[in-house]
Amino acid sequence: MNTILILGGYGAVGREAAAALTGRPGTNVIVAGRNPDKAPPVPGTTAMRVDAADPADLSRALDGAGTVLMCAEIDNVRVARACVERGIHYVDVTASHHLLAGLQRLDGPARERGATLALSVGLIPGVTNLLARVCAERSGSPDLLIGALLGSGEAHGPAALAWTLDGLGQLEGSWTMRFPAPSGERTVHRFPFSDQYTLPGTLGVTAARTGLCLDSRLVTRLLSAAGRPAVARLLRRPQVRRLLLGALGTVHVGGDGFAVTVRCGTVQASFSGRRQSRATGRTAALLIHRLPGLPPGAGHMEQLVDPVAFLTELAAAGFDLDLGDGREGRPA
Repeated sequence: MNTILILGGYGAVGREAAAALTGRPGTNVIVAGRNPDKAPPVPGTTAMRVDAADPADLSRALDGAGTVLMCAEIDNVRVARACVERGIHYVDVTASHHLLAGLQRLDGPARERGATLALSVGLIPGVTNLLARVCAERSGSPDLLIGALLGSGEAHGPAALAWTLDGLGQLEGSWTMRFPAPSGERTVHRFPFSDQYTLPGTLGVTAARTGLCLDSRLVTRLLSAAGRPAVARLLRRPQVRRLLLGALGTVHVGGDGFAVTVRCGTVQASFSGRRQSRATGRTAALLIHRLPGLPPGAGHMEQLVDPVAFLTELAAAGFDLDLGDGREGRPA
């Protein structure tokens, strides 16, 4: 029996991954979090109360696990190290570069213990990394431009909203990207997604930049205004931050559609659909299904799987894929 433990499993991404992982023979999916009684059960899974910040609690949860999917940002490096020491595979959906840098340093111990640490697994990073590899290999250009259009109407948990708020105003720059219809050409604003930091090392490109816009043009303009120094200082005030997080959690302007697109020279590829949390959860689940054939050690998605084959299979779950070569994946 292969036991998959999902930490942060009651969040939007964790629930999607759990739903995609259930039903396979010989697979036991445990959905874990600090307050499982407050979340609706995920059919076909086992609920477990786990405080990942408590070493003793984490150790108990890891007993018997073969794979851990980390869908939260709670001492990720410590959790991954505990997995490596037990020879447990570890998959992380974080988009924070500083955490990925710490996880990458576990490459040597993971190789020694025969554990795979799969990093940059999700939509951004993840799908964007695979699109970037496709474009870089076909173009030969040294520069990557990545654009993410996210649905501002999709409901997200407090942690995801806080992460987004913290990223506003960290990086400067904006440019235009062409997204699949009906979005078309949009201005994106540079945002600290981790793919732009890791791709130069994994793909050998000179530079990469990732920009963000939302389906609501109004909310996108507000997002860009947050990059101004005076506004950024205001957003760091605790009272303003609490009020804004509360508003973002209850007021949803826009839809739940998303699109990510990558351009390298004249080559462009895109992936789009509805509900980015579902796309991230499905990506993680598909990667977990492929873990038995992956090498030990720490690696980002574009280093672990064939991008065309992986994206084509992922698109069959109800997403649209355009690799820029006339081949397109459509919902099954």
